[in-house]
Amino acid sequence: MNNAMMYQNSRRKENCDTWRVGIYCRLSKDDELNGESASISNQRDILTNYCNSQGWQIVGVFQDDGYTGLNTERPDLQRLLQACEKGLVNLVITKDQSRLGRNHVQTGYLMEEFFPKHGVRYVALYDNVDTYSGDNEIAPFKNILNDNLE
Repeated sequence: MNNAMMYQNSRRKENCDTWRVGIYCRLSKDDELNGESASISNQRDILTNYCNSQGWQIVGVFQDDGYTGLNTERPDLQRLLQACEKGLVNLVITKDQSRLGRNHVQTGYLMEEFFPKHGVRYVALYDNVDTYSGDNEIAPFKNILNDNLE
């Protein structure tokens, strides 16, 4: 097992008892055409209810309304990433992977490099992605599909 894997596993064990959640919601101008199911308030309500049902501590709701998912230059996403770097958030949850981003390279970097480096678990609720479980082989392919949808 390499050092990165040992670090990641030790951080996971350390954080299992207290998940400090950053809820992330994003809605681009194009998403508004899809109606209420993609709305910021609906995303927030779904994720808040799920976190509460799991007994997780919500430390912040981060929302970028009207921002494209094709880049990571979104104000609240940057705030969320800073909270992860500082150890304030150890679990990031989105409704689905496309809310985190639609650029498969940038989203893949967050999921495969940034979050593990900082001991952060990532959950994309509707895509059944949970980096804590390790059963996420489909996630990179979903990122590529999301890249083509924006």
